Amino acid sequence: MNGPMELTDEVRSALQAGDPVVALESTIITHGMPWPQNVEMARAVEGEIRAYGATPATIAVIDGTLHVGLDEARLEALAQAEDVSKLSRADLPVCIATGGTGATTVAATMIAARLAGIETFATGGIGGVHRGAELSFDVSADLQELAQTHVTVVAAGAKAILDLPKTWEVLETLGVPVIAVGQDDLPAFWSRHSPYPAPLRLDTAGDIAASHVMRGAMGVPGGQLIANPIPQTDEIAADVLAPVIEQALAEAAAQGIAAKSVTPFLLARIFELTDGASLQANIALVLNNARLAAGIAHEISAIRAQVARQA
Repeated sequence: MNGPMELTDEVRSALQAGDPVVALESTIITHGMPWPQNVEMARAVEGEIRAYGATPATIAVIDGTLHVGLDEARLEALAQAEDVSKLSRADLPVCIATGGTGATTVAATMIAARLAGIETFATGGIGGVHRGAELSFDVSADLQELAQTHVTVVAAGAKAILDLPKTWEVLETLGVPVIAVGQDDLPAFWSRHSPYPAPLRLDTAGDIAASHVMRGAMGVPGGQLIANPIPQTDEIAADVLAPVIEQALAEAAAQGIAAKSVTPFLLARIFELTDGASLQANIALVLNNARLAAGIAHEISAIRAQVARQA
């Protein structure tokens, strides 16, 4: 990168050695969860990735520098910071150029991961087509990023507050492989199952890694979305969530909340309406995605090492 980017020693050493590294976004810390659960979750996710033999790389922009990996002091400061910008593809270069501080969305994290040479990224859920998008045209940049940036993204599907059928349809149009893990239907974030059949299914980290490497070897642009269902013991059934989501959406519309403010408002309101159950499910699914992403990163590293030995 021709610009200010700083890798922690841990991340740099792992990348130089060809060891597995998993990128992590930072908007889930600044805009997705309240303090102190946000920093507790961030530490737990990083710890889970290390426990599975990979190196975590939480990504954020701090004072105009793109940080790939955050030390303990920066992580805690970011978790308590106020008025942190929410950075997507359009905002990321501007924030860096003007010396700002911002947390990365899925799209921005994918860009930063590619710049650093990281191929695997774990998150909670991707953004997508918002409900009412036929009038508002509110569609997340995450979808276009998946179509052009070669990073494998592990998520529990798209966030359930979105228009899921339209989100899956746009990803199909963009040629993004949407791969369910271990089941034939797509998960719906807090819920394991949905009415929507999975376009593709793979059951092992090895197969997912092989698909990632093959896509790159063929020169096909873009990454792949791995839809990893939340553990059964932690899910909230879709029929329980449906009226809660509808109430939160109605309140957002009544208050005129739009654009980047919609998702943080809805997540916070659903947290309140479920007496915190949505937050506990969110933490569980992120940890689950981190474990799978660490396994995929291991398999990608093994394939790269084998290719290098044969060269």
